[in-house]
Amino acid sequence: MLVLLVCLLVAGGVVFHSLWRSGESEAPVLTVRYRTGAPATTTVAKPWVEVINSSGRPVDLRDVTLRYYYTADGGSAYGSNCVQTSLGCSYITQTTDRAGRPAPHADHYLQIGFTAAAGSLAPGKSSEGIGLQLYRVDHKRLNQSDDRSFNAKDTTYTPSKLVTAYLDGALVWGEEPDGGTAAPGPGAASSASSAHRPAAATTPAGVLFDDFDYTGADDPALSAHGWEVRSGEGGPGIKDTWSAKGVSFPAGEDGRAGQALQLRAVTDGTAQGTRQSEFHRTGPTVLTGTLVARVYFSDGPASGSDGDHVSQSFFTISPDHASSKYSELDYEYMPNGGWGVLGPRLDTTSWRSSDLSSVGDRVTRSRTQKLGGWHTMVITSVDGVTTYSMDGQRLFSSSGGYFPRERMSINFSAWFIDLPFKGAPRAWDMRVDWLYYRSGKALSAKDAEKAVAAYAASGSHYVDTLPKS
Repeated sequence: MLVLLVCLLVAGGVVFHSLWRSGESEAPVLTVRYRTGAPATTTVAKPWVEVINSSGRPVDLRDVTLRYYYTADGGSAYGSNCVQTSLGCSYITQTTDRAGRPAPHADHYLQIGFTAAAGSLAPGKSSEGIGLQLYRVDHKRLNQSDDRSFNAKDTTYTPSKLVTAYLDGALVWGEEPDGGTAAPGPGAASSASSAHRPAAATTPAGVLFDDFDYTGADDPALSAHGWEVRSGEGGPGIKDTWSAKGVSFPAGEDGRAGQALQLRAVTDGTAQGTRQSEFHRTGPTVLTGTLVARVYFSDGPASGSDGDHVSQSFFTISPDHASSKYSELDYEYMPNGGWGVLGPRLDTTSWRSSDLSSVGDRVTRSRTQKLGGWHTMVITSVDGVTTYSMDGQRLFSSSGGYFPRERMSINFSAWFIDLPFKGAPRAWDMRVDWLYYRSGKALSAKDAEKAVAAYAASGSHYVDTLPKS
């Protein structure tokens, strides 16, 4: 009996010594802290999460995924975006999906991941706060009180096991809705507790991409990502009628996953009853390279009578109209024409001066064709030549003094050239599903579409690897 007791004590001492030596066998590999930035009933849920490396070895963030569980209200599709993080929102991926095994208060989840450029966490280090937004794509109010991962009391960062974390797909923190829990120790998790990690898209330097997943014209993520909604004074068209009310973000092309930028121009034929819309970069962004946008043009109004001289435009322009290096590259679609010319008409124009009275201020080419529907619009400026193409077909090229000489902002706008008749209000819509720019490189429309598809598959909604200067 004494011998057996001694053997047990020795064996227990060996186990204890082994546990003590490992230093992390009973500790989680990762810890997730959470706080909420919005009340239970709101139009936009605002979960903030923080990942802490609780292990004794470095952890590559690209191997980490998190899941925030919620109940989809009203059967609506949900969208998400990143508002703030010291890592950079370009390096955060987000996908919303239906839970494979729905549980009470958790029939969907928001999965958060990281690209390789997010780097790694040393032992004991934190990702710091990652500010996210989760919302209904129909932009109706939502109730978070039945969302598993939401806690109205957590207004400061608190460890939350209702947000799960995975390393290399294996559950290492938290409690899944169907009862799966993380076992202690590095990489210890049940085979049933795992998360699929979408393949990360490759992002070279000199890229700007946005698929316009935003909550509305007042979304703080817009300014964080370098966008601005125009309001207030100025032309073109009916002066001083620019309004943020015409900018929204409905479901994307063909109602598929994701969202689109929508620009609505409204008029009753009077200046007082007119509202124009513009959405643009806050600073000069593009010079040489390839700029691509997936754009929807309207041949008729969304409501009201037809006949307005409306312009649906995608263009780049110098921030200073008086600049000696002024540059501007335009697509302008006018379904009913304008300036005394009948429509439908698409103008492609390269400018070297904003002074309309000067000789040679621009070169342009017009195309008479109905374009209602979605199109891939490309502007390529390389080796001294600017080429406009649509759906893979070359439309027009310009060179010489009309080649861009300074960086320009990116702009989308819907506006009225004039007001040909008064009457009941009518509304015109232009939409943009995504934008892609590659600095200094000539790309085909297919090249850009392939890159965009890779971003969509990986959950990257916004990418900016352009030089910061």
